[in-house]
Amino acid sequence: MTQINTCEHWVLLRGLMREQRHWGAFPATLARALPGAAILTPDLPGNGTRHGQDSATRVADMVEACRQQLSAQGVAAPYHLLALSLGGMVAVEWAHRYPQEIARCVLINTSMRPYSPFYRRLRWQNYAALLRQLCLGDARSQEALILRLTSRRHGSGNAALVDSWLAFQQQYPVSRRNILRQLLSAARYRAPASRPAMPVLVMAGAQDQLVDHRCSQQLARAWQADCLIHGEAGHDLPLDEGAWVAQSVARWLGVTAAGSGTQQARSTYR
Repeated sequence: MTQINTCEHWVLLRGLMREQRHWGAFPATLARALPGAAILTPDLPGNGTRHGQDSATRVADMVEACRQQLSAQGVAAPYHLLALSLGGMVAVEWAHRYPQEIARCVLINTSMRPYSPFYRRLRWQNYAALLRQLCLGDARSQEALILRLTSRRHGSGNAALVDSWLAFQQQYPVSRRNILRQLLSAARYRAPASRPAMPVLVMAGAQDQLVDHRCSQQLARAWQADCLIHGEAGHDLPLDEGAWVAQSVARWLGVTAAGSGTQQARSTYR
């Protein structure tokens, strides 16, 4: 059985407009699955505790912001990255620019040029709702829309979760300006021509209503990376199926995790 060294740092990177508290119970779930690992959840500039800063308009600048934050906290490389959506782009760029700092990457429901067209990277069916929200919506309707688009398990209506997310937004508001800057960063990002040098696991929810899960499959195919699809989960895979994600990562690493035998039939490795 593989043992996780206590010096291994797992860095969790969220996506557009999200902050560390949106991980919910997942960091603790992952910690139980990877005994001895340290779980870190930095915020990107413009989100969470860094909401007062300008969001970067280039993914490369997001990488530098994360590196500086970890360095200031005295957290040394190598890092193990688990990244969702826009965070996946940050992880890929980090691995490309500083391969000596990254031990492995787990990429969840991410998409990027040139591997997928824009109408799959952000499903065209959502364009009108997103534009209407950006122009006319309030904070509560914004959080309700995000939940509907990102969660299969909770998207039909979880008032308590919307209340929690609304409280996050009220404490650390993400400005419309920073939302647009983050969208610009994601839209303009183009992945490097070569795959990351370290092991990569690509994961996705087949019921993702925001990003077509085929983007993840295409990325894994292009890079000959391991690919794992959950048939019933949505975009926020750690929210919908956090235990499954943690156990799957543990199996990928060769770690025996509590309850790791469950839901095995839902996974497909390439």
